[in-house]
Amino acid sequence: MAAHTNGVNGAAHARALTPGIYAPIPTFFKPETEDLDLDAFAGHVVRLAKANVRPLVAGSMGEAVHLTHAERASLISTARRALDAAGLPDVPVIAGTGTGSTRETVELCHEAAAAGADFVIVIASGYFAGALSRDALRAYFVEVAEKSPLPVIIYNFPGASGGIDLDSDLITELAEQCPNLCGVKLTCGNVGKLTRICATVSEKSFAASHPRKNPKAPFLVLGGFADFIVPSTFVNGHGAIIGLANVAPHACAKLFELSVASVADPSRLPEAQRLQGVVARGDFTIAKTSIAGTKDLVERLYGYGGLPRKPLPPISAKAAQALWDHPHVRELVAVERELSGKVAQ
Repeated sequence: MAAHTNGVNGAAHARALTPGIYAPIPTFFKPETEDLDLDAFAGHVVRLAKANVRPLVAGSMGEAVHLTHAERASLISTARRALDAAGLPDVPVIAGTGTGSTRETVELCHEAAAAGADFVIVIASGYFAGALSRDALRAYFVEVAEKSPLPVIIYNFPGASGGIDLDSDLITELAEQCPNLCGVKLTCGNVGKLTRICATVSEKSFAASHPRKNPKAPFLVLGGFADFIVPSTFVNGHGAIIGLANVAPHACAKLFELSVASVADPSRLPEAQRLQGVVARGDFTIAKTSIAGTKDLVERLYGYGGLPRKPLPPISAKAAQALWDHPHVRELVAVERELSGKVAQ
């Protein structure tokens, strides 16, 4: 795919999709009105990018289902402007565009491109999950990939799509068939599935036999949880898109760095395994509290975060304190502060 025109600054700029850690950025709301808090959002995007964590806007963690089209576009353009202003013009922006119908999903892909996104990530709608056969799901992703002006990442998240769980054969077949697909995020947590997909798409022969429409957007296999970054790297996975990176960006980025280093130098593996344990325990504990818990931790750590948009309930004060006091969280926070150069508190 040729360089697209950035909808914010009007400059043609093809940014690369590369292995690493990506964070689905929470959407922050003003407490009294539930309007977008774009200042907090912009600051958080830059904070993470400086820790080598790239942003995904309007995803599940970003409460995309609670956002209007205009709000999605505003978040994308805000992220792009913030990154450019911070001297980070090469950091790409991924935008969530999956919604109820194929037609609207394609529409959102075009709107994301106009707002300044570089890639989109698309989930299958779960509203009519029982009626969506394997052929219907294949047709959905094929049509979206063909009509999207931006490269498309498949988002496999059964918990948010009515239980739809794409298997490794279908994902691999889609990767082979659709040159505008540039990856998959596996929030099914299935390491075996990740291994099987990587066994095909991570081979050099795959890129030669099935070149991408955009040469800067190879097909990446990304985990959806932080607890198997080391194992996925050793089967030629490409990193992860993880909510935990909002809380501990330096720790998550360092874990991926150590994982890659360990493949070339096994003496680094014990260090990677130790950090993987810290991150995995923290991820397991924090994930139980979902978006509200993550936002509360971000508030405690960075001074912004706030509440989810209704009807999603906030975390209770008791549960929030218990999460903050949990030994797995305290251990993760200590490591994050150490890696970010702060004095542990």
